[in-house]
Amino acid sequence: MPSAEATGGSRRRANWEARRQAIIDTSASVFARRGYHATGINELCTANELGKGALYHYIGSKEALLAAIHDRVMDEVMVGADRVAEAGGSPSDQLTMLGDELLDVIHRYPDHVWVFLHEFPALAGERAEQFRKRRRAYEQRVEDVLEAGVESGEFRAVEPRLTAMAWLGMHNYTYLWLKAGGRLSARDVAQPFAEIFMHGIANPTGQGAE
Repeated sequence: MPSAEATGGSRRRANWEARRQAIIDTSASVFARRGYHATGINELCTANELGKGALYHYIGSKEALLAAIHDRVMDEVMVGADRVAEAGGSPSDQLTMLGDELLDVIHRYPDHVWVFLHEFPALAGERAEQFRKRRRAYEQRVEDVLEAGVESGEFRAVEPRLTAMAWLGMHNYTYLWLKAGGRLSARDVAQPFAEIFMHGIANPTGQGAE
């Protein structure tokens, strides 16, 4: 049986992490509204109702906070990609599910995605390199599905890298108009997007043709 001290320590760590995540979410909204460079520590303190010392206790630095926002997006996106890989299915099914998962993240985290897409040049050194590696890992997931579709004859002979960039551009910028509580949900958008894109890359005479 764990000791009272160990239990108390676990509870404190959980509380600290929960507060840190709340700071990340609140700060993402501030950065999305004002921009990373235009936002000062005092504004972040006010938004999070913390003094400077307490804020730094949770985030370390302003750039570390920016990196944490990027990690939040990439964590969610990669979890979704893992679910798709585990589900299996044809390349068309996989691409459709990837779009569904990505749009769900964008719909749930619009401010984080704004920061992710606009403020990544502010990351430096190891943080920038880590971001590039994680982003490239996700792009590779999309490319792999496209390559599988070409190899199976389900997709025509598209160039996977270029096609993946087109697919990502189509989905990523829905953050500009796909809002939580709006007329359309992520699922409402995902299926039509899949149909539009699939019509463009489907091989009408291949094995995947209906």
